[in-house]
Amino acid sequence: MLRKLLKFLTGRLFISLVLVALQIAFFVYIFSFAQNDTLWIQLFSALSLLMTLVVVVRSLNPAYKIGWMLIFMVFPVYGGFLYLLFGNRKLNARLRKRLEQLNIFYKKGVEGGMYSDLLPMQALSSYSRTLARQAQYIANISGYPVWGNTEVEYFPSGESWALDVLSELKKAKSFIFMEFFIVSEGELWDALLEVLLEKRKMGVQVRILYDDVGSILELPTHFDRRLRSLGLDVVPFNPLRAHLNSRLNSRDHRKVVVIDGNIGYTGGMNIADEYVNRLIKFGHWKDTAVKLKGDAVWSLSQMFLQLWAFSTSQAENFALYRPTLTCHTDGFVQPFADNPLDNENVAENAYIQIISMAKKYVWITTPYLVLDNEMFTALKIAAQSGVDVRIITPHMPDKWYVFAVTRQNYRPLLEAGVRIYEYTPGFLHAKMFVSDDRVAIIGTINMDYRSFYLHFENGVVLYGSSVIRQVYEDIGHTLDISKEIDMAFMKKRPLYKRIIGMLLKIAAPLL
Repeated sequence: MLRKLLKFLTGRLFISLVLVALQIAFFVYIFSFAQNDTLWIQLFSALSLLMTLVVVVRSLNPAYKIGWMLIFMVFPVYGGFLYLLFGNRKLNARLRKRLEQLNIFYKKGVEGGMYSDLLPMQALSSYSRTLARQAQYIANISGYPVWGNTEVEYFPSGESWALDVLSELKKAKSFIFMEFFIVSEGELWDALLEVLLEKRKMGVQVRILYDDVGSILELPTHFDRRLRSLGLDVVPFNPLRAHLNSRLNSRDHRKVVVIDGNIGYTGGMNIADEYVNRLIKFGHWKDTAVKLKGDAVWSLSQMFLQLWAFSTSQAENFALYRPTLTCHTDGFVQPFADNPLDNENVAENAYIQIISMAKKYVWITTPYLVLDNEMFTALKIAAQSGVDVRIITPHMPDKWYVFAVTRQNYRPLLEAGVRIYEYTPGFLHAKMFVSDDRVAIIGTINMDYRSFYLHFENGVVLYGSSVIRQVYEDIGHTLDISKEIDMAFMKKRPLYKRIIGMLLKIAAPLL
């Protein structure tokens, strides 16, 4: 215990927190000094009024606006200054330039790639015009097309996913891309690292991109340097900086593995022992993933290369990483990505499209249920229209405050006819939608504000694939071992929990 405490006190996170605390103390001192001067109070008040108007007229989610309006009410003098520090999501000049570079790299990849193949979209349109409309929306906004010629394999657990990844990594001949929100040292990482180092000795290129803040409590200082000294190409995404800056909210929440451009994985999995139940934190950890083999892997390679280019500011020759394997498929596959650097919310809108188009059922698994008005409306209308809408959330939370908001959101959904379940064996981390045996999404996208508005995310949409039935059956099995929540349960909740939930729900877009 003492060793862990000492490690924390000497770690980057603690040092950064201390420096941020000193900055906050400095601002508090300035504010206390300014409050004795009428001119300064008037200037700060005018700034707050100006920022209030900015929030009102900007194209922001209504819940996000309400959260900041509450801040302006509680801190009428200094709320505007707080918004400039934490609420302004516009990019500075340096990041705008990086974004322009990212778009250039992306266009080069498009021009040198296989995006011009319209046959899968035409075939999907023949199969279902409704699904083709959703696919066209995702392609138009995110730039990622529909693919055929791709095999899909579904993994209902982290354990089965890890075994398959290790097996395929050992067969790598040219390159390996790995991108995760969390990398944590342990049994799973040790097994992966052993394979990666062996492949590197054989001349295979290995690139690893991990989120710095997501992994900061799990990894030792200079972890990336140590791996680079071993011959691996490693980059921590958006490194933690010890200053007040809203940019730190934008994290790389994607999970991508690509092997030789022909095999790709994505889903809810991170590189940590709890994901494969080698370490028990919140009971049994339920997660899922998919494996793609064939043409659609090209989209996963594009996602990785774009963020790698964004993080390193180095141009990429996309042509080196195209798939060389074409496989038979019984459906259509559309990997896609979302990012917080534009004004589009393709991830949430893809979910809403599935809900709105459902005729029979929509079954959902999500670790967090922190919804905005648009998602609430879509779920309630679907349930009130006779669609079987079911949502499974964890019974054992990893974040108590998010769990409080999740449960606070149950009641209006239950009143509309949505059926809510909690995964009683432990923590459910899978992010999945399945509807009408015709469409499913599996990926990294939580149903919360961070995934929808702040994080880099990715998912895979499956149209008319036999794998969709496997997803349906797995969620059905998960329902069988979960507890259904009803209105009687909600009415028995202690008053203090309901009050905490209401307060946190107001602040949810800012958490």
